[in-house]
Amino acid sequence: MSPVVVGGPALFIGGDATYVALLRPLLDPSDPGVRQAAEQAGVSPEEFAGPGNVWTLMADWEGDEDDEGGGFELPGMRDSEAEHFADQLSTALGSGEAFTIEAGSVLQLDARPVEDGYAFLARVTPPEPEGSPTLDVEIEPVPTATLLADIEEFRRTLA
Repeated sequence: MSPVVVGGPALFIGGDATYVALLRPLLDPSDPGVRQAAEQAGVSPEEFAGPGNVWTLMADWEGDEDDEGGGFELPGMRDSEAEHFADQLSTALGSGEAFTIEAGSVLQLDARPVEDGYAFLARVTPPEPEGSPTLDVEIEPVPTATLLADIEEFRRTLA
């Protein structure tokens, strides 16, 4: 399920209330919001939009008003690593068993089967500043068929 439109490859795991997402946003320099943000930052819209090749990990969870998610850039991540994570997830979903997979040192995904899907515990470790606490995000069950379809769409957008 994709609660946010990002314009680039995006793999969301979860629902509207709680999720983790691995995405590579694409900003359009001609978008009025991007132009306004660039002006406020004192740079050109093209510079503000950047090359569109920096991966981001987003997490959203139910918490108090001041603590409901966030995200961070993964500047060293390559498309092949994102695709490898998607491949691992797809293979593990096919097993019907509990599993743990990782996306580098920033995301560990523990999954357990429930009825027609999986429930997840995502352990998100921000890369900066070093020593930042790991955040545990409980993700409500997601149907396996939905996850597999989202993974296939993610692979298509990477191609």
